[in-house]
Amino acid sequence: MNRQELVSIIRERKSFLCVGLDTDIRKLPAHLQSSPSAVVDFNKAIVDATAPYCVAYKPNLAFYECLGSKGWQALEQTIAYIRQNHPNHFIIADAKRGDIGNTSAMYARSFFEDLDVDALTVAPYMGEDSVTPFLGYERKWVILLALTSNKGSHDFQLTEDAQGQRLFEKVIRKSQEWAGDDKMMYVVGATQGKMFEDIRRVAPTSFLLVPGIGAQGGSLEEVCKYGMTKDCGLLVNSSRAIIYASNGTDFAEAAAREAQKVQEQMAALLANI
Repeated sequence: MNRQELVSIIRERKSFLCVGLDTDIRKLPAHLQSSPSAVVDFNKAIVDATAPYCVAYKPNLAFYECLGSKGWQALEQTIAYIRQNHPNHFIIADAKRGDIGNTSAMYARSFFEDLDVDALTVAPYMGEDSVTPFLGYERKWVILLALTSNKGSHDFQLTEDAQGQRLFEKVIRKSQEWAGDDKMMYVVGATQGKMFEDIRRVAPTSFLLVPGIGAQGGSLEEVCKYGMTKDCGLLVNSSRAIIYASNGTDFAEAAAREAQKVQEQMAALLANI
C-alpha cells in the first residue's frame, strides 16, 4: 500500500485507527481457552468486528514469539486472514527489528516477503546500514522509533547534543537522508502531548504511528491538535482498550463498539482538515 492509497482509505473510512493485536493467551475469554487455535480464533473475530472502523492492524510480535512455533503460525494465519478477507487494511508488524546490514536484510525478507506485511517497526540505534535493508522493497514501509510513550523514553530520546538538538530530532533528521515520507514513518507516543509540535517541525509531512491512547492514557484530541496534517498524517493505535473490552462471549461485539467510538471521534477530527 503506497502513501496515496493509505490517505484515500483514511478519507473513505473516516478513520485513522490502528487496532493493535496484542493477543495474550492468558487474557482470552474462557470459552476460547481450550481451543488449540485460540489466538487465531480470537484475532479473526476481532478483525471481522473492527474492520469497518479502522484502517490498520498491528500485531505485536512479542505476543506471538513467546508461544514458540505455534505463535509464529498463529501470526502467519492472522496476517493471511486479514489479507484475504480485509485486503484494504494496512498491516504493521510491530517487531522493532534492526541489526547489522546482513542481519537486517534477513529480517526484511522474513517480514516483507514471507509474511507480506505493509510495514515494520525498526529500531534506529545502529544507524543507516541497519535500516536501509528494509527500505529496498516497493510499497513497503519502515516505521522508525522516534519518541516513544514509555517512561524510560526520557533516558535517551530527550538527551541533547552540544548544539541543543535532542536525540529523537537527530534520528528523524538523519533518517530523512535515507528515505522520504512515502516509505518512512515514525513512532511517536500519544503521551508526548505538545511534543508533537516539535516532531512536526522536523517531520512536517511524515506519517506518525501513535501508540498510547486508551489504556495508556494518551489524548486523541491533543495528538490531533499538534500532530495532524492536511493528509491526516497519523495512524493512532489502540490495543487493550479495544480487544479486551469484554472477556465474555460478546468480546467481538464489545471490541466493535469501542472501535466505533474511536472512529466517530476521528471522523469529527478529520472533518476539520
